[in-house]
Amino acid sequence: MVKTMDRETLREKMESGEDLLLLEVLGEASYRQGHLPGAVRYESMEQVRRLAPEKNALIVAYCSNFN
Repeated sequence: MVKTMDRETLREKMESGEDLLLLEVLGEASYRQGHLPGAVRYESMEQVRRLAPEKNALIVAYCSNFN
């Protein structure tokens, strides 16, 4: 199921230590310029399956930083 999440909700989840997978979906150069703490750059669905093996895992994909 795909849902949207606003910045404040994401911030609250990150600050509370909720278990989630943050995926930066922009290119490598963008990722190197800056990304959310703990985020990984999306490379493949295999990577996602490896990093979040639980079917009900919270996966947050974003395409820009939240400064």
